Amino acid sequence: MNFEYTEEQLMAQQSARDFAQRELILDVIERDTKAEFPTQHVKKLAELGFLGMLVDPKYDGTGMDTISYVLAMEEISKVDSSVAVIMSVNNSLVCYGLEKYGTEEQKEKYLKPLALGEKIGAFLLSEPEAGSDATMQRTMAVDKGDYYLVNGTKNWITNGNSASTYIVIVQTDPEKGHKGINALIIDRHAEGISLGPHEDKMGMRSSDTHSVMFTDVKVPKEDRIGEDGFGFKFAMKTLEGGRLGIAAQALGLASGAYELALKYSQERKAFGKEIIHHQAIAFKLADMATEIEAARFLCLKAAWLKDNDKPYGTASAMAKLYCAEMAMKVTTEAVQIFGGYGYVKEYHVERLMRDAKLTQIYEGTSEIQKIVISRAIMDK
Repeated sequence: MNFEYTEEQLMAQQSARDFAQRELILDVIERDTKAEFPTQHVKKLAELGFLGMLVDPKYDGTGMDTISYVLAMEEISKVDSSVAVIMSVNNSLVCYGLEKYGTEEQKEKYLKPLALGEKIGAFLLSEPEAGSDATMQRTMAVDKGDYYLVNGTKNWITNGNSASTYIVIVQTDPEKGHKGINALIIDRHAEGISLGPHEDKMGMRSSDTHSVMFTDVKVPKEDRIGEDGFGFKFAMKTLEGGRLGIAAQALGLASGAYELALKYSQERKAFGKEIIHHQAIAFKLADMATEIEAARFLCLKAAWLKDNDKPYGTASAMAKLYCAEMAMKVTTEAVQIFGGYGYVKEYHVERLMRDAKLTQIYEGTSEIQKIVISRAIMDK
């Protein structure tokens, strides 16, 4: 097994690191405090090719591999996971699903502007009564012949207001259960769409999250992805890649907190010496470094499997589970190493800890990842 990165992968990593450390860092605390969407930074993401990293160049994407994507996601998440989740949703959930399962017409119309970053996408699956149990879709798309009429509510939607293109999971035939679910591409500005208020979140506050309400929204049949009833399978397959994006985000949160804690421990003195020389702190850092490295290899394995067209769903679930749990632990330990300073915004680690919590919840809770993994074990 080759553990060396290619030149292209290293370039993606360095480009993301430079962007994060030179630009995102400048206003990340202010945007978090104000819950302000990073409009200018998203434009820069597009210029760097990070919004369509995995999309084939024939659809105006960058055409990079998944390992490059993981490396870039980690670097951006070290500084600002709100920007990272915008990048993750656009790449892993929206662009991937369209490129993998969309028609050529859909790719020309929707995928190209998303890959270029001219538009941003959102993935609408969760509902007030359909979170972890995604089969319980109550947003209805009634078949009207050459179009669907959509009514219902989606919530916890990342990019809910900033997106121009929605991929919406809907129920068409309740009697068929999950086999009656479809995936529709819907223009965010279509008549009949309204938004709930901006969610006032604990973490990832610079990412806009909204409920989205549909009232008699007309969607042409040509904007359905796949055959009738393909929607649930589409959502589950798409989320496999989404989990890997969030795993990389959690990895970045942890490694960012670790780097800050390491630097602080080399400068802060207590009892006559830098605190890194106290075993209590040194052992914390040793545990943090080891767990981050283990998490990184889980991410890279899942990315390698995906790049080589091998089944990667279980590997991405393992990566998401481990990285999310590890990120919560490492960021909490980073706050502890900083002591009182860690509890104030100026030193960044408290924000990383708040952000890390969400990685245990969204795009499949840690408990759901255990279900996915345990079912794979039983199937073997």
